[in-house]
Amino acid sequence: METQMESQPQPSVTKQIPATGCCPPFDPAPWQDRRVVWKDKLFVTDQVRCLFHVPLNMGARMTCNQRLIDAAKAAPEQPLMLSDMRSSWVSDLYIDVTRPVPGAQMTTLSGTFLTKVYEGPYRDAGKWAADMRRHVEGKQQQLETLYFAYPTCPRCAKAYGKNYVVLFAKIHDAAQPPHAVRLEDHPRSVPS
Repeated sequence: METQMESQPQPSVTKQIPATGCCPPFDPAPWQDRRVVWKDKLFVTDQVRCLFHVPLNMGARMTCNQRLIDAAKAAPEQPLMLSDMRSSWVSDLYIDVTRPVPGAQMTTLSGTFLTKVYEGPYRDAGKWAADMRRHVEGKQQQLETLYFAYPTCPRCAKAYGKNYVVLFAKIHDAAQPPHAVRLEDHPRSVPS
């Protein structure tokens, strides 16, 4: 059953898993089979080099961006990072923030997204993407962009015993522009 929400869900009350001190434990229930609507949701954006979809410099990019986010006190309670694997060589990252982050490249995302949670090794990403495409088609919707959300780093996924990935399928909405709007194209841009 699909549930609609206007912003990011809050964690449900489930059994408590001891935190690692790095990534908080992830509760998949609030993200499973949801319809999320965002209007100008703010993100720090960056690019990661890849080799056949395997990220090469994600750790360095995340460390740099997280320092800026922490300095701006812009980290949300439950972190959210989306990845758009737009080619075998480059992935665009979108890191959720609560306010503009000086020194970071900012963007917004708007639209309607269907979500579905998967669990397993990263090598199953192709299967998950195919399943999500079928899920979207089954809802009589048209897929625009597919984002992968990694709620924990690989080290924390191993510590928690579960490697969750949430797929966000941006669906066609005639009322929304087809792509993300970059803040640097608007007067509200945050100076670097």
